[in-house]
Amino acid sequence: MASTEGLMPITRAFLSSYYDKYPFSPLSQDVSRLTDEIHSMAKNLQKDAPLTEGESSLVLEAESHPPHKVDENLWKNREQLEEILFLLESSNWPPALQLQSTTEDVELVSVLERLGEKFRSTLKSLQTFQSKNSEFVFNTVMTYMPQDFRGTLIRQQRERSERNKQAEVDALINSGGSIRDRYALLWNQQMERRRQLAQLGSATGVYKTLVKYLVGVPQVLLDFVQKINDDDGPMEEQRQRYGPPLYSLTKMVLNIRLFLSLLWRRFEAGKLSRSQITVLEEAVDIYTSEFQRFITFIRDVFANSPFFITAEEAGTLEARKSDEYKEVSVPAGKSHEVSLTVDAINSYIAWDFSLVQGRVDMDIGFSMEYTDPSGQKTQILPYRRYGADQGNFCTCLSGNYKLIWDNSYSTFFKKVLRFKVDCIPPVVEPVLSSD
Repeated sequence: MASTEGLMPITRAFLSSYYDKYPFSPLSQDVSRLTDEIHSMAKNLQKDAPLTEGESSLVLEAESHPPHKVDENLWKNREQLEEILFLLESSNWPPALQLQSTTEDVELVSVLERLGEKFRSTLKSLQTFQSKNSEFVFNTVMTYMPQDFRGTLIRQQRERSERNKQAEVDALINSGGSIRDRYALLWNQQMERRRQLAQLGSATGVYKTLVKYLVGVPQVLLDFVQKINDDDGPMEEQRQRYGPPLYSLTKMVLNIRLFLSLLWRRFEAGKLSRSQITVLEEAVDIYTSEFQRFITFIRDVFANSPFFITAEEAGTLEARKSDEYKEVSVPAGKSHEVSLTVDAINSYIAWDFSLVQGRVDMDIGFSMEYTDPSGQKTQILPYRRYGADQGNFCTCLSGNYKLIWDNSYSTFFKKVLRFKVDCIPPVVEPVLSSD
């Protein structure tokens, strides 16, 4: 059993520092370009025939923002890969394409077979990553557990739980459940695992008995499993840092699937043009290569990330982070305001702020306004978007000043703002006596 003496769970400040060593190279600009082109092609197909209920649901999903959690996005990509591979099976092709009666059909079949191979390879990489990552996390946790019958019991409990979960999936498939139904169940099972960990960490309900029975489970491990996935906990740093490129890839694969789904029902009304086939091929090539690059990258990041750090490390990071600064999460569509009352003119209002974002290119709107005693507002600093800024302003009027950080233009991403604001009164020269 590995020692946990002097250790504490990783903090968000630690992960921020750790992730600085692992910047993700930006996605190819072709990702956004091809996503837009595929989406436009899908839009055109919608004009050829009314949408079914399932197609309307898929259109809505493709045009909505992807999930916020990194692992939920990975499951979403996996689901879409399976859905696309289902469409690419020859038995699910449009009847006209199955006949391969024209040279164009034969060429299209060849293209579809090549694309299918790329999707299969990507799906296999994702499945392997998820399986190995799950085993890695469990085995790492187990190194801190008692290495006797209690550890054996935990392993047996896990194996039994996973068998039961697989039986649920098998029962769903045997009853005719769709790929979408299966992945909804898989994600619910994933969330159930998290709830069980959180309950174990807080030692409530039936888990209190389990923790009492498993005497020797380190408290630091219980703290870790309880806090790790909190909305503003350590994993939020991961979402802020690596979420945006993954969200783009999720949106891309959703639009590829949408296009193919709509095309199959409307195939005989108008076959694919050469230019559309070229866009489809390029989109699949870019998606599969960029997604596999992301998987390879995130695998290395996860494999090297520790669960615990020393209190000294945490203290150093927090001291560096605090230093009179405050940190606040500004939700998408909202703003954060700080009001200062200035009693004397020629006071200085000073500010220093940045976004907790590492290498991710994010910004936030910033402005300042003055409110006179009658309630009349005057803008002092014009609105502008920054990733970080330092500055000061000399007041010419006493009264209320409001500093505003605006995230209302963002429809999805919240921003973690780290800031310090000071109001410095004017320096009064001492009056010299006649002596």
